[in-house]
Amino acid sequence: MGLLKVGKPKPWSTSKSDLPYVRSAGVRQFINTYKRVRSLKGDSLLWGDEVEYGIFKVDGDDKTIKMCLRGKEIMDELNQAEEKLAEFPGEGCNWVPEYGSWMIESTPSRPYTGYAEDLLRVEKNMRLRRKRLLKALKEDEIAPTVSTYILMGASHVPSQTFPPSTPGGEFSDSSYISDAIINPHPRFGTLTRNIRERRGEKVNIRVPLFRDTSTPEFSGIKDSKCGGCGEEEMSVWSYGQQIHEEKDIVMTGCSGSLEWLDSSNSGAPVKLSKWRVNVQDPDQPLKGLYFRAQPGVVVADADWPRNGEVVVGAEVSEGWIRLQNGYYLPMSSEDGGIPYLEKLSNSSKTPTTNDGMDRKGFPSPTLSPSPSSSKLSGMEALDLKDRKNSMESVESSESTEPTILHKMRPAIHMDAMGFGMGCCCLQVTFQAKDIDESRIIYDQLAVLSPILMALTASTPFLKGRIADIDCRWGVISESVDDRTRAERGMDAVAEDTDTMAGKGKKRLFKSRYDSISTYIYQGACSAPGAPCGEMGFQNRVMNKYNDIPVPIDEDHYLQLRAQGCDPSLAQHVAHLFIRDPLVIFEGSVEEVDDTKQTEHFESIQSTNWQTVRWKPPPPRDGPNSPHIGWRTEFRSMEMQLTDFENSAFTVFIVLATRAILAFDLNLYLPLSRVDANMQRAHSRDAARTGKFFFRRHMAPLELGDKGYGEVYEPAHHTSSSKTPPPSNPCDGVKEEEDSTGASNHRRRAPCATGGMEENSYEEMTMSEIMNGKGSYFPGLVPLIYAYLELIKCEGQPFERINQYLNLIKKRSNGELKTPATWMRDYVTSHPDYKNDSVIPESVAHDLMVACSEIGEGKRHEPSLTGDVRIEPVLKEDAYGVKLDSERVGEGKVFSLLQKYMKRAGVREEGGEEKGGD
Repeated sequence: MGLLKVGKPKPWSTSKSDLPYVRSAGVRQFINTYKRVRSLKGDSLLWGDEVEYGIFKVDGDDKTIKMCLRGKEIMDELNQAEEKLAEFPGEGCNWVPEYGSWMIESTPSRPYTGYAEDLLRVEKNMRLRRKRLLKALKEDEIAPTVSTYILMGASHVPSQTFPPSTPGGEFSDSSYISDAIINPHPRFGTLTRNIRERRGEKVNIRVPLFRDTSTPEFSGIKDSKCGGCGEEEMSVWSYGQQIHEEKDIVMTGCSGSLEWLDSSNSGAPVKLSKWRVNVQDPDQPLKGLYFRAQPGVVVADADWPRNGEVVVGAEVSEGWIRLQNGYYLPMSSEDGGIPYLEKLSNSSKTPTTNDGMDRKGFPSPTLSPSPSSSKLSGMEALDLKDRKNSMESVESSESTEPTILHKMRPAIHMDAMGFGMGCCCLQVTFQAKDIDESRIIYDQLAVLSPILMALTASTPFLKGRIADIDCRWGVISESVDDRTRAERGMDAVAEDTDTMAGKGKKRLFKSRYDSISTYIYQGACSAPGAPCGEMGFQNRVMNKYNDIPVPIDEDHYLQLRAQGCDPSLAQHVAHLFIRDPLVIFEGSVEEVDDTKQTEHFESIQSTNWQTVRWKPPPPRDGPNSPHIGWRTEFRSMEMQLTDFENSAFTVFIVLATRAILAFDLNLYLPLSRVDANMQRAHSRDAARTGKFFFRRHMAPLELGDKGYGEVYEPAHHTSSSKTPPPSNPCDGVKEEEDSTGASNHRRRAPCATGGMEENSYEEMTMSEIMNGKGSYFPGLVPLIYAYLELIKCEGQPFERINQYLNLIKKRSNGELKTPATWMRDYVTSHPDYKNDSVIPESVAHDLMVACSEIGEGKRHEPSLTGDVRIEPVLKEDAYGVKLDSERVGEGKVFSLLQKYMKRAGVREEGGEEKGGD
């Protein structure tokens, strides 16, 4: 879990003075790393998974189950056993600490490679890890792959840990759980305390409670569907919304209300607006409407704005807006005579007709002779540091309470980091061939994050109660929310916060554990006149997709831009650094060498827990240290009960990234819709009953293609305007494929916008997303089958992959259940359950034992895995058998022979048996 370091952490009160230095040093360390490795290319695909386990002590006679606080002891034993096997090649395991003292995290000891055969290693290695963990457990201990300990903090269960412990402690100050559940490594306790101290109060987690026929909290409350929005709508929990600070209530809404789904951004500064490019003069070649790196510096090779395009940004000075992808646009021509941008109402949708989005209106603008040094009159003296009144620096905003229809409902209340970080999950990390590929994958996986979270949902119980959600993400988000009241948009102003990021007052719209707020890929721009093969992938991220607030540290953004980072990347890093480091170790502040180490960067990077994480190559300790390239980590998936299921989703996401790259697919959605999907994904049985926003057309459009009924015609097409297009260095060049398999035309083709902003995506069921919809959307699973056909994947790898994909197909169409649905059904049908949304300890015991038996192959549940039976996982096979040739004494040989003869018997000639019993 994040950056682990040996040392003595400072308390928050003394580390506060170090915060500015660490933030600045972290940016310097990133810049040094970026300059050192930004041109790194040609790395092979290497990847790996992370599986987290909880260890529990069971008592079959008393029907109890408790957290077993032996995690470190068991981890040390497992690592010692791995060290003894280090000299032998083959599969191995790494065991590392997790937040809970009853938890362990595991990874394969060596990464998987880019060969199809390695897809079979995943399940093999996961089974090996389970075997070895079982080998280290005592007879009364189990380690099922479940997301959480369902009785944590339950008021009706007096003893929840072994050894016993009492609630509270200096780190969490919890009313429900004990500090004894926190891993003894000093980082974890310090994280817990510093989050609480920076926030100024304990975390306040509220999750909707499931309503059953006898749930006491709902007594006297009229039953209704989703607050009265209709029986077909799905109840949606917008995590992070605090309505009442004392009563255990929470606000829920309906999936049918887009306003509700946007309510997480309520209170956004009014300066964040939509603008439409709208030049009235059809003969105007848009001269001057360039994307700017800053108001006076033209970006020569960017994809120019076209009439009808919608951009999102904030007005930062007279005549200029700063876009959500880090670029700038003028609002009118230099003399002010021709308006370029038309401001749209934030509350209204883009008009149903949008002339120009078919790309027929205007060519690219004509560049002046020296675009890199061009200046507009009056702009030379503009000091970008004066833009503190921009959207990112607004310290006050509108009320965070939505005015749309909502429903207050009883909630499950939790008050400590352990309720969130005590959840287990499944994560996958990929090494890309270069920085561009890592950024492409980051963006595409961000869109898939809520989809895969809903499909792997396995967290229906919290604090001994049945929740009205199925996923863990929002719980963790609130459990580590260290924002001050001012940062959360409340009126109170924290004291003694001058050294904090944004002085503890800048409005931050999300917890540091949340979905992403900005895409990071924009293409590799080349110098004017560069050969076509060096143009780089262009035009992938249109500004309109970054349609939510992206708070940044402005000074760090300018520093990153000055050091050569493009706007999208600079914005991403500057967004990370609106957070403070949470753990600072004594003797590791100014003593850290920024030119050789990345400790300060990682201290903030590793505590920005987002759905995907972009990871630069770490510094090498020496020439013999392993090389590690640019990586992207996929973090949203929930734990599954069997290694077959965990392997299926791991392999699926790996193949999805390969198909995206091989077929040059584009999954971009406006981030507001990705956030809406994150909220929907938490809903009960969302994989079967929910709908999610997804892109209608995933392939780049080429000349003559239709996107939502509109024929695509490129901006460079000569018949599209009276004004001759600018000279194109690629005109007349033979369309040859380059080393990546992409044609020059494909490199210049814009993404498949699907026409109007709202028409580029639509609501789809999980089955439609996975299996296809109509004639225009093939589905992700068929695309993966097409990719497997492309690479000629056959034989044993294909047979097992086919079983994995069948699992995903059947789960997406409702034939198979998610673990959350199966566990919910198990509890509500148990004879000890009283229909009151309370999980008795006996029911929790039986459920966890059943989950353990399912994972070990002792119990088959066809509603989870269909006709695939899990081969029993035996701890006796944990470490294999060494073919030892060491000589033994004659006496031992004789005793072994006698034992063999007695056990097996020796038959004499004629068939009669001699010896044996």
